[in-house]
Amino acid sequence: MITVRAPATSANLGSGFDVFGVALDRPADVIRVERADRTTIEITGVGSQYIPTDPDKNTVGAVVDALEAPARIEIDKGVRPASGLGSSAASAAGAAVALNELYDRGLSREELVPIAAEGEAVVSGTAHADNVAPSILGGFTIATGDGVHSVEADIPLVACLPEIAVSTRDAREVVPETASMEQLVETVGNAATLTMGMCQSDPELVGRGMADPLVTPARAKLITGYEAVSQAAREAGAVGVTVSGAGPSLLAVCRDDQRRAVATAMLDAFADEGVEARAYQTRVSRGATLF
Repeated sequence: MITVRAPATSANLGSGFDVFGVALDRPADVIRVERADRTTIEITGVGSQYIPTDPDKNTVGAVVDALEAPARIEIDKGVRPASGLGSSAASAAGAAVALNELYDRGLSREELVPIAAEGEAVVSGTAHADNVAPSILGGFTIATGDGVHSVEADIPLVACLPEIAVSTRDAREVVPETASMEQLVETVGNAATLTMGMCQSDPELVGRGMADPLVTPARAKLITGYEAVSQAAREAGAVGVTVSGAGPSLLAVCRDDQRRAVATAMLDAFADEGVEARAYQTRVSRGATLF
C-alpha cells in the first residue's frame, strides 16, 4: 500500500486568475492506494458524505484511467469540499502521485500535473491546473498552456474558511468578461510584483501584488462579511487579503509573528457577521509527500 499526503492549495492569489497557485502546509488529504483488479473508492473525513465514490464521478477516477492503474483507494479528507482550498485537486494530485509510485510508471511530478488536471475536469468541467500543480509540485506555481513553473517560497499565511457555500459555477459567472486597459496594466503589474515577492520570500511584496481590480471585487460580493473580515485582517497586520480560489475561504498574507492575531481578527469579524468560521495558520509549503 502506498500512502500520500496531498496539501490544500490556494489558487488565483488575486492578480493571477487561473494561473497562480500555492501549496499550503495545512490542511491536507491523505490518500492510500493498493493494487486491485477494479477500482473502488472509500472516503472518510470532513465533507466525505458529499463526495461520490463512483470512480466515474470522482476526480481520482480519471487519474486511474490515465495511468491505467486500477486500485483500491482510500481518501481521508482534511480539505473540506467547496472551500476554495483545492479539495478535489488534493485528492486528484495525491492519487496521481500514489498511483505513479504503486505501478512504477516513472512519470515526473511535472508530467503528473496534466493527468491530475484531467481529474479536476470531472467535477469542474475544465482541466485547470492552478490547484493540482501546487498540490503536486509544492511552493508557488504558475500554470499556463505552455506548462507549469514552480519555485519554493517561504510566506506565512492565514486561510479562513467560513461556514457558507459559494458554488464554483456562481463564482465563474460573476467574473467580468471585459476589462479596461488601465485594469489590465494594473493586474499585470500586481502579478509581476507577487511573482517577485514569491521568488524572494517577501510577504510585503506578495501582499501588495495580490491586489486585483477585476475578479476579486466581483467574487467578494458572494462572501458574507468579506469587506469586514478583510479590513479586520489588515488592521491586525495582514499585508494582503484576497479570495482563495472560487471562495468562500479568504487568504491573508502576514509576518510569522502576526499570524495568530490575523487569524483571531478574521474569526471575530466573521462572528460579528453571524458566520461561523475556521482559521488555518499556515504557509507556502511542499507538495504531495509519500510516506
